[in-house]
Amino acid sequence: MSRNAAFPPSAADFLLASKRCEITVLQQLLHMGQLVGEVSQLIHMLQRERGTVNIYLCSQGALFGDRLAARRRDVEQAERAVQRLLAQLDATTAPLAVAGRLFGRIAGALQHLTRLPTLRQQAEARRLSPEEAMQHFNAIVHSLLALVYEATDACLEPAMARRLIAMFSFMQGKELAGQERALGAAGFAAGQFDDAAQQRLPQLIDGQERCFHTFVEFADPASLAQWRQLQQQDDREFERLRRMACTRRQPGGDLSLRWFDITSARIDAMKQIEDRLAAALMDGCRASLAAAQRALTQPEPTWPALEPGYTVFVSAPTADGEALLDDGVNPQLGRSLMAMIRQQSQRLQALSEELAATRATLQERREIERAKSLLIQHRGLTEESAYQLLRKMAMDQNKRLIDIARAMLAVADILPGK
Repeated sequence: MSRNAAFPPSAADFLLASKRCEITVLQQLLHMGQLVGEVSQLIHMLQRERGTVNIYLCSQGALFGDRLAARRRDVEQAERAVQRLLAQLDATTAPLAVAGRLFGRIAGALQHLTRLPTLRQQAEARRLSPEEAMQHFNAIVHSLLALVYEATDACLEPAMARRLIAMFSFMQGKELAGQERALGAAGFAAGQFDDAAQQRLPQLIDGQERCFHTFVEFADPASLAQWRQLQQQDDREFERLRRMACTRRQPGGDLSLRWFDITSARIDAMKQIEDRLAAALMDGCRASLAAAQRALTQPEPTWPALEPGYTVFVSAPTADGEALLDDGVNPQLGRSLMAMIRQQSQRLQALSEELAATRATLQERREIERAKSLLIQHRGLTEESAYQLLRKMAMDQNKRLIDIARAMLAVADILPGK
């Protein structure tokens, strides 16, 4: 805390320190928002490269071979932008309370990105199957999304937390749409969808709906309007091909390029919404930071000087919240300072309550994810199958999904190891 060297410290000193702490938190959030925006761009470029590699492998090298180099350069450019921001990240720019977890996520993402050169060499030489290539790309994207999740969980400013949750949820839904594009392209190129693909496609569709539902709950009005507009566009051919992929094992004819073009246009439109979400996040953060800095630099109110030897004593608040001032002190000074302290306290309390309500969504998601992990570990299920089982249990027992998840976690310690 920066204050005068005079002793004893005053209430005004700590009121000033409170405001400076707010500014520090907002500056950290601004850096986190910039990082999330660049990671969003990197994920989108990786999704494009994954789609191109998928078509290249599905066509036995006959298609999209000339696009591989351009897609690689796009990813490398986006990766450098992320690296520049990471190079500026330290204990002063990362939220201290979660810096350890955040730095761990960053380490994991960077380690996954180092596997890209080998993955590209194997793909160009066609030493990978489309399924194997997609799994590798999915793991890289997942590590980057985990980084975004940690940044979201670290946010202490309610309005920005809502925007981060909206963006993270939308990025998740868009990633599942990318996986649907790749899986559908492989099936159409092969002329059939095997049992695994027909089971996976509905799961990807259902996962998208869940993610976009959370996005709608937390999105800003402009981003939500853009999403509604995208939903209203004519997508009959997309839905027709999607139904074909989900219901027919032999679609007939090579529809892989048509499917790829339609789904790519849909994902590119999603990226525009994602960019708007990133812009709304940064605009909100800059506005909050500017307001906090203005409040800090505003001149203090003119307080009448005290008579020599007088001290301000403030008693406990009364029932109606008004502070009592001792007789014999200048009442204008006491009331002015107490009004400022009360205003700051009430504002921080309101922010705390709003943040608690907002972050409850993230906490419930974390608990559901842990319950899914238990099912995956003890029953050998896939992630989507574990979610479907949780949902069925909730429906059968007429309970909320989070209630089922918490009941499972409550007995996790007594489950046999595997």
